[in-house]
Amino acid sequence: MKLSLGFSPCPNDTFIFDAIIHKKVDTEGLEFEPVIEDVEALNQMAFKQELDITKLSFHAFAHLLAHYALLDAGSALGKNVGPLLIAKTNIAQKEFKNKHIAIPGKFTTANFLLSLAFPRANYKTEMLFSDIEQAVLDDKVDAGLIIHENRFTYQDKGLVKLIDLGEYWESTTQMPIPLGGIVVRRSLDTAIQQAVNRVMSRSVAYALDHPESSREYVAQYAQEMDPEVMQQHINLYVNEYTRELGNEGKAAVQRMFDIAMAKGVIPVQERPPFVG
Repeated sequence: MKLSLGFSPCPNDTFIFDAIIHKKVDTEGLEFEPVIEDVEALNQMAFKQELDITKLSFHAFAHLLAHYALLDAGSALGKNVGPLLIAKTNIAQKEFKNKHIAIPGKFTTANFLLSLAFPRANYKTEMLFSDIEQAVLDDKVDAGLIIHENRFTYQDKGLVKLIDLGEYWESTTQMPIPLGGIVVRRSLDTAIQQAVNRVMSRSVAYALDHPESSREYVAQYAQEMDPEVMQQHINLYVNEYTRELGNEGKAAVQRMFDIAMAKGVIPVQERPPFVG
């Protein structure tokens, strides 16, 4: 059986999917057709239910619980890994409601956290995440919400951090921050969902146990990225929660969804987010 598999070209994604794509682990007879896109593009494809398995922002997933279930492995959760709000100069937090902010997508977890922290910050423009720093430098926006490897490069360009939204989440909840996860279509046969769950676990375990094995594949999609930044990116987003969510990881995801439902950000739903 062939299944579409969506993930981003970011190092943490290519790192964990290398073993699946290149059949370094047992795929239980399943064939995977990679669809490599920016995470917000993947979010939009998931809203159209175009993908069987995909990387997804947890914000987007919160709207798609009826259609997708979260796998045990592959998620990006952690501490001190949150999106950063940056600018050319310091801006008082009370002024954010009047500032033009570039965001990496409406349904990114980054924008979800920004909305929780600053509900009055409504003047936003969606941009490709890699264009946000330059938009701030060119004064096209007052501030930018950055994710991925840009958290390692903004200071080199003379930009300043206004707030780390990961620190905001952690201080509010005392839990790791859920950024993105790997989900499978609920309409697939339960046995297929479980097989995908096992294959994903093997792929992540292989990546963590053989970190050199994926280097060429990761570099292929990170051509302009400094190798040190590439490794920092992997180290930051791939951790014990990626290997397995566990009770703490699942609790953090559920807490995020509970807050979103309580604030009316998503419809109230009883369905558990996880693969059964």
